Amino acid sequence: MAEIIVVRQKADFTTEFLAQFEGEPKLSAVEDIRDITPYGMLLAGLGSCSAVLVNSYAQHHGIALDEVEFRVEYERSFKEDCEHCEEAQQFDEQIKMAVKFKGELNQQLIEKLYKISLQCPVHKILEHGIQVQSRLEMEPATPSTD
Repeated sequence: MAEIIVVRQKADFTTEFLAQFEGEPKLSAVEDIRDITPYGMLLAGLGSCSAVLVNSYAQHHGIALDEVEFRVEYERSFKEDCEHCEEAQQFDEQIKMAVKFKGELNQQLIEKLYKISLQCPVHKILEHGIQVQSRLEMEPATPSTD
């Protein structure tokens, strides 16, 4: 089942997060961040970044945007991935995102805001990739007081 996160943000940047958890038939409010899987957190980050960017642009340009909603969906299951995560080298992954705008907007403004949403830095990182360099850091040994 796909993981779905909906980010709704009003013009005052008040943000609501909804999630469709695995096995549940509908979206529900996210009340505890620990309820979201790592995939859901990634989706929430993408939706939030896009929403802030669009709202900031609209405010700066005097566009009457009341609310923006990003429905972000990821097709993989964290539980299934972790069953064999030691062996997996690559996953066939895709994120789908649908955008809705509310306000006094004509088609030209809607299309402009949509194009702006695609300029979100998180969107660009996900679309074009980024190299992650990881290393293990060890705490220095504490001298014994014996």
